[in-house]
Amino acid sequence: MALSVCQARSGPCWPLGCVIVLTPGTPVNIMFNVDPNNNNAPGTAFGPGTNQSAGYTPTCHKIFIQGVHPGANNNGMVPNSGNIYLMVGAAGGSGNRSDSGAMAMVVFPASGGTWPGSEIELDTVSPYIFSVDADSANDGALIVLQV
Repeated sequence: MALSVCQARSGPCWPLGCVIVLTPGTPVNIMFNVDPNNNNAPGTAFGPGTNQSAGYTPTCHKIFIQGVHPGANNNGMVPNSGNIYLMVGAAGGSGNRSDSGAMAMVVFPASGGTWPGSEIELDTVSPYIFSVDADSANDGALIVLQV
C-alpha cells in the first residue's frame, strides 16, 4: 500500500511523513516527500513554461521532529540507530552532519524536538531551508509542521 502524501498547507498541522536519509552525510530536504522537486521552494520560478507550482511558498509556525523510521514493511515506527540532525542551508561549509555551523538541532534515537522552541516566529518559517542528516544509513525523521 502506498503511503499518504498530505498537502494540508492550511493546517492546523501538516504531516510531512518520515524523511529517510539513505546515505549519512547527504542531507535530505524535509519537504522531500511532499515536494520532491522543490517546486514551491523560495526562488523557484513558476508560471507558463516553468515548474508546476502552487504560486506561493508554504510557511509554518513550528517544526516537530522525531528520531524514528518505519519498521519492517512500514509496520509502525522504530527508534533510529543513531542521531538525526536538523540542518539549515550551508554558508560555505558542507551543510551536513559534520558542519556544526549549519546545525539547528540534534535529535537522539526515539526522542523528539521542536524548532523553534519559542512562540515568536508566528507563521514565518520556510520549511524548505531545512534538511535532515543522519549518523546511520536508512535512519529517518518523522516530521510535522504546525501551520
